[in-house]
Amino acid sequence: MDILTRRKFLIASGVAGAGALATGATAYTLSDLFDTAGDADPDSRTLVLVTLYGGNDGLNTVVPYADPAYQDARPELAYSAEEVKRLDDHVGLNPALAGLHGLYGAGRLAIVRGVGYPKPDRSHFRSMDIWQTANPDRPEPTGWLGRWLDGAGGDPRLAVSFEPSLPPLLAGARSAGAAVPVNGRQARRGFGAETLASLAVPQPGEPAGQARAAACFADLRAVETMIAEVREAGESAEPTDPPGDEPAATATGGAQTPLQAQLDLVAQCVEAGVSSRVFSVSLGGFDTHADEKQLQAVLLGQVDRALSGFADRMSRTEAGRRVVVAVYSEFGRRVRANASDGTDHGTASDVFLLGAGVRGGLYGEPPSLTDLDDGDLRFGTDFRDVYATLLERVLDTDPGPVLHDWPGRLPDVVA
Repeated sequence: MDILTRRKFLIASGVAGAGALATGATAYTLSDLFDTAGDADPDSRTLVLVTLYGGNDGLNTVVPYADPAYQDARPELAYSAEEVKRLDDHVGLNPALAGLHGLYGAGRLAIVRGVGYPKPDRSHFRSMDIWQTANPDRPEPTGWLGRWLDGAGGDPRLAVSFEPSLPPLLAGARSAGAAVPVNGRQARRGFGAETLASLAVPQPGEPAGQARAAACFADLRAVETMIAEVREAGESAEPTDPPGDEPAATATGGAQTPLQAQLDLVAQCVEAGVSSRVFSVSLGGFDTHADEKQLQAVLLGQVDRALSGFADRMSRTEAGRRVVVAVYSEFGRRVRANASDGTDHGTASDVFLLGAGVRGGLYGEPPSLTDLDDGDLRFGTDFRDVYATLLERVLDTDPGPVLHDWPGRLPDVVA
């Protein structure tokens, strides 16, 4: 694919919106982070942002098992009351989320329901761009945490990505976060189609910002090879196994999923007292248009083991107990299943917040499954309410300059 065509595609998809991505093009190493060991303010908190790329199905994650409309809309995909990990008499967690269910029971997991934004967009690229820039109204050249970084002094090591490339959310107007590769992480197998491969590989003579965007695009795409990879994982690992059957999130103990490997590095940094205040990690593959039930269960099992192991490790130190984890996806799925035993791109979904400083429970009104917007859930909580709360309560900053004076907050979810 020629550079001009590729450039147009990246810009149109919203991936190449931040010129400051070029600032973060120089990869940092773990030693660069550990050079700041002991510099952390003992009273400051740390934010870990977990992105689930592809559009995770919220209705089969936080399951409204008692709602007849749920069973009617997706008879082959729906979970029964006997299968879910119950939260109350109306909703329960996916059976693969045994570890998170335990955190909920311990009061350390908050579930914010019906999170979205006005005039939702079902494009992966545009919706993820909205979530990462925190601007649903128009394209934004900077990410919300990049703008926070601009105001926090601009040291890239304050906001670190352990993903394959720096995500746009860490790009500011004058600075960008640090991209630190996960050593030993296995690369995903081939993407299949030559066109997709060409979109995800920097081209000779291409500007640095678009080369960075190409790498971001590679992580944004949930492609068929990822689905095949998940299927293979499902054959060798039971997704509902409790996390206690495996070693905690450490650097040893056998093969780790990519998310576990990323969170292991976060844990090392927190325990060393590095200056970083924000960490970005991710897992892809949630675009479950076909054969969803098994595929999502395997993916959620990976999320569950990684997050519950990380939460357990963080609970053992004072610095770890000041960590707050936020988990989101660019959108949920349609209420009604499609003809391929999957679901298509939807709108509102759930955001998970967990950590010792989180007041656990259910927040926000559950969206109606009968009062729909063209077959999609109506959102009840604007995602900027979540961001404003994290900025204010975790990063100790005024959300106004970062979120264009957004007024909303979540009520008392972070102590």
